[in-house]
Formats: sequence, C-alpha cells, structure tokens
Amino acid sequence: MKVTNRRESILQAVHSGMTDVAALCARFDISEATVRRDLQALQQDGRLLRVYGGAVAAPIRHEPEESLELRKVHDGEGKAAIAREAIRLIEPGDTLFIDGGTTTDALARHLPKDDSLRIITNSLLALNTLSARDIRVTLLGGDLRPGSMSVYGPLADMALERLTFDKVFSSADGIDAEFGVCEGSIEQAWFKEKLFRRTREVYMLATAEKLGRKSQMNWSPIHRPWTLITDAAPESHAVQAFGNHPFVTVLPVA
Repeated sequence: MKVTNRRESILQAVHSGMTDVAALCARFDISEATVRRDLQALQQDGRLLRVYGGAVAAPIRHEPEESLELRKVHDGEGKAAIAREAIRLIEPGDTLFIDGGTTTDALARHLPKDDSLRIITNSLLALNTLSARDIRVTLLGGDLRPGSMSVYGPLADMALERLTFDKVFSSADGIDAEFGVCEGSIEQAWFKEKLFRRTREVYMLATAEKLGRKSQMNWSPIHRPWTLITDAAPESHAVQAFGNHPFVTVLPVA
C-alpha cells in the first residue's frame, strides 16, 4: 500500500475509534515504528493528535481553500487515472455535465472526441481544455468564482432548472461518508445540490486525500444513488467507510 493511502487509512481508523498503536499495528500489519512515524506525520499535518500509547482524532478544522494553481499541479497521475476510469462509463449520445475542479479538468483532457456527445460545463478550465481540442461544449452563465474558475450564482441555478443530463461528473474539496460533499463556498455547495437533482447518474471523482476530508464548512448531502471513482486503495479505511452507505457505489481505479 502506498504511504499516502496507508496514512489515510490509519487516519480513518483513528476516527472510527482505533486509537492504540498496538491495534493499528495489527490492523495494518506494520511495525510499531512505522505506525508511530505515520501518526507523527499526520499530527504535523494537523489531522490528529498524538496521545500516550496512540492518537485521537483532531477537532474538525476549517482550512483556507488551496489555491487553484496548487491544485492544478497536485497528484496529476492520480487525477489522470481517475479520468480514464470515468471515461469508460461514457456512452455515445450521452449528455454530460462536467463540474468545476482540477480532477474534472483531467476528465476533459482525456475525453475522446465524439460528435454524438453533448457536453455542458460551468468550468472555464474544462471549456478551455475542450475548445482547444475542437470538442463542442456549452458553458453555463453566472458569476465567476476565481478560486475555481467556475461559474455559480442565480443565473447558473436558473440554467440548471432548464436542463437535464445523463451523467454528471463532479469533484469537491472533500467527500465524507456521513456528511456528503464539502466545498469552499455556499454557492458551490448549493449548485452541486441542485445539479445532482438534474441527472440520471452522479459520479464523484476524488483522489485518496479527499476521502473523509472535512476542511470546509459548506456541505452538499447526496440523498440518491451515486458512484465514487477514486484512486484510494479498496482495502483502505477511507474507502471502507463508504461500504455500508445506502447510496454509494465505490469504483476503484484499476
């Protein structure tokens, strides 16, 4: 298991109550030194608190939204793998909505040209990517949010009320099995909630570090069946947290 995936799994285990070093060693079949090193790294990131004999979950901390430029260069390989898996689900003649985000922009970069597809987006990143490849795309109107280079607000909401989609491909600042999808602004959260009501199928694209993340205060619950496409290891605690969810199908990247 990759170090990042293992640490995400350890973090999820601590959140579920497995706080003892010995228990974590047995659960993940790793040495005490490795567990302590991982716990120390997670504490340095502010994601848990070290205590005698183990660790406890850190209080939820709302963090500043990471800049778009940093998100663009982060984990490009993982985003590309997720995009390739998502493309396998697209069928000729589909009407697609590509939501804002750098992971969904990876989908736009890998999308094959197919004139039978109808593509709608609120993302200027996806718009530029698709138009540069001479792929037909429709951009929603609305208020530009520079932090994501996407449009939201009343005009975008109004447009959604007049459209339906076969498949929505979306991403988020964090995805939690209990709370749903978290975002950096209430406009983004509200837009997603409306978007998920206008489609036949919902696909959330998320790299491993997004699972269980609660770094923002604005949430979109998803009270309908949806699919999580992720590069997190299937055996990781982060993925297993979705195992008993009544609406979620997890599709790990092959």
